[in-house]
Amino acid sequence: QARLEESGGRLVQAGASLRLACAASGPTFRSYAMGWFRQASGREREFVAVINWSGTSTYYSDSAKGRFTISRDNAKNVLYLQMNSLKPEDTAVYYCAAHGSSTTDFVQSERLDYWGQGTQVTVSS
Repeated sequence: QARLEESGGRLVQAGASLRLACAASGPTFRSYAMGWFRQASGREREFVAVINWSGTSTYYSDSAKGRFTISRDNAKNVLYLQMNSLKPEDTAVYYCAAHGSSTTDFVQSERLDYWGQGTQVTVSS
């Protein structure tokens, strides 16, 4: 059965770094574009970053650009999000998702195929 499972979220201080991971099992996720979203308490889920199936193309939200790096290891079926210079406003539940094969497919779709359950990231000031 298809499954995405996030890990790595925890409480950190502002300015710290954190790496999230998303382990994929089931379908051939190495052929999917995969990405990260986040949802802060009381706010709508927002896009963070996406990477295409081969890892050769990435796209970031303005808030993530320059601080976050998305990557993937297709041999291990794992997606990563390296987050540096964390700010309190980065506090949210972070979700990974999979859809299509290109970053364009992922970003333009209104409904993504697979979602994980989320991992909490809390950044204290």
